[in-house]
Amino acid sequence: MKGIILAGGTGTRLLPLTAVTSKQLLPVYDRPMIFYPLNTLIKAGITDILIIVAPDYSGHFLNLLGSMFRKFGINLSFVVQKAPRGLAEAFILAEDFLDNEPSVLILGDNIFEDDFTEAIKTFEQGGRIFAKEVSDPERFGVVEFDADGKVLSIEEKPAAPKSRYAIPGIYIFDGNIVEEAKNLQPSERGELEITDLHRKYLEKGMLDVRVIEGAYFDTGTHESLFEASTYAREHDFKNRFDPRINEAIQEFNKEFKERVSLKK
Repeated sequence: MKGIILAGGTGTRLLPLTAVTSKQLLPVYDRPMIFYPLNTLIKAGITDILIIVAPDYSGHFLNLLGSMFRKFGINLSFVVQKAPRGLAEAFILAEDFLDNEPSVLILGDNIFEDDFTEAIKTFEQGGRIFAKEVSDPERFGVVEFDADGKVLSIEEKPAAPKSRYAIPGIYIFDGNIVEEAKNLQPSERGELEITDLHRKYLEKGMLDVRVIEGAYFDTGTHESLFEASTYAREHDFKNRFDPRINEAIQEFNKEFKERVSLKK
């Protein structure tokens, strides 16, 4: 199983903050946002991770993460996404990295309280996505269930949602996902929609949808970024991180302080 973190885009809703760095490097309480999706993958045992970044701030990611996890056996790779063309493009950009292996794609601005370790480790084939009840489902892909929990439909940002169950930004797929993504046609928005991939797997009877209950933040606005930071502080998120991440951060901080002191 390999991991992909999509950390591209321009983050215009967070201007002026994103005028100086990537959205995924903004702080969520005591650490940059990117560490939260990294933790989701690393806790689940994934040690080969590709981070897809925007060209303007690719150096920022390398300065922070370039060699931070090497001693812990966690391999980070980077690829530049010149212009965002939809979430499903992530699989096409990751083709060589994936090499027909199954993968977990997680959006770099999505923060979850749930632990996905079991869902990732037990995955075998097809696709596995998640559903979370929200107050504003029209902002997301929406999944409709029948009374027995069977998935009836999946729609992308519908004006009249058929349920309140949004599809958050973590997706597990088998090794066929790259070819499926390549065969997608752009939507009316001109993007390769990840919900079209969901529907492809659903039509084949190969899509598993699991409901999650914990807190979830799509930190694309100032308000949601503040809410995520407050929740992470009040619920002691840093002690839920994989010990390797906390140790890597401590070592980075120590080395950074030493470099600063040598310059004085």
